[in-house]
Amino acid sequence: MNEARPTRLIVGITGATGTIFGVRLLQMLHGSGIETHMVMSKWGARTLIHETDHTVEQVQDMATHDYPLGDQGAAISSGSFITLGMVVVPCSMRTLAAIANGLADNLIHRAADVILKERRKLVLVVRESPLHDIHLENMLKLSRMGVVILPPVPAFYNHPQNLDDMINHVTMRVLDQFDIHLDVMNRWDGTMFTSADASERKVR
Repeated sequence: MNEARPTRLIVGITGATGTIFGVRLLQMLHGSGIETHMVMSKWGARTLIHETDHTVEQVQDMATHDYPLGDQGAAISSGSFITLGMVVVPCSMRTLAAIANGLADNLIHRAADVILKERRKLVLVVRESPLHDIHLENMLKLSRMGVVILPPVPAFYNHPQNLDDMINHVTMRVLDQFDIHLDVMNRWDGTMFTSADASERKVR
């Protein structure tokens, strides 16, 4: 029997700055046919309230399913629960360290550990600057295990007009990692020239 491609994505939101990326990802996937299974840490909730106009309850409603951080018996804590993978967005350095060292002491860490052991896609949208050796070593360790380390670095080739454009572009690139392609922003399609560039080329 051929199994259908899974349509579930686990979303972890931790206490690093940038919770809006997690919120935007849930907004983009809402009504898309992709089930979102969301876990938010205590500090993720604190950061959300501080940085955005959203409440925890509003963000929970954006997800298809949400789970308490301490619920180690949740469906997403088992490898038999088939998913596309997991994204932690944003990913704090504490969460990065816990995942890198197999410390599955809450549901975000446990779900990530399951994704690793099942060899599914794990994307960590790490948010910290500057980075010291331990941060970099943890990222390298996980990268060698196949984890995608995806800092939320904005692009400027698409001439973002506002902060929303930058958030949308980063979120689109995160979803690309799971073969979920939502063209919410212009993608790079070749070299772009300004009118000044074109004039200079004619002179040459």
